[in-house]
Amino acid sequence: MLCYIPWLGWIASIIVLASRRYKGNTPDEREVRFHAFQGLYLFVAWLIVDWVISPAMRFGVGMGHAGAPLGGLLHLVVVAAWIVMLIKVSHWEHYRLPIIGEMAERSVEEQRV
Repeated sequence: MLCYIPWLGWIASIIVLASRRYKGNTPDEREVRFHAFQGLYLFVAWLIVDWVISPAMRFGVGMGHAGAPLGGLLHLVVVAAWIVMLIKVSHWEHYRLPIIGEMAERSVEEQRV
């Protein structure tokens, strides 16, 4: 659950992924690694929106200043995803976010090899 705390969850994600405790192949260990990857990728999505997409829209790359609200909307989408995942994980539900969840599943599978 700590992996989905907005702006700080990436630290918990890295700790989980670096820990030997969750390197096994039991279903619980795989679930923890999945959420660590998904939380980390969600934070990366936030960084991309915050550092790349929003500034590009703010400076009007191809849109004038009409694109600025879209950057704010994308920030809101990422924060909403964090909140949804906090709720899902607190109820022990396995929920995959679109695209990010698929990447997390692949990352967990690659670690198994």
